[in-house]
Amino acid sequence: MKWLELFTVAGATLAAALTVVVLYSLGVRLTAIAGDVRINNTRWVRSLAYACFGFCGLAVLFGIYLIVPYFSR
Repeated sequence: MKWLELFTVAGATLAAALTVVVLYSLGVRLTAIAGDVRINNTRWVRSLAYACFGFCGLAVLFGIYLIVPYFSR
């Protein structure tokens, strides 16, 4: 068995899952901060939250691109 390839795939899977979870969690937290009425300038916080959600979506789409064999032709 090729252990190095197994650990490489496991590491890449762990890193990708961690990236998606952190980006989504950060987006949710920034959205909650932007919804706070006590903070005056929340436009950049909301924009940053949407950017986190966008990068999270891109990571998911890239994962689907790698998994589906139709796209690799």
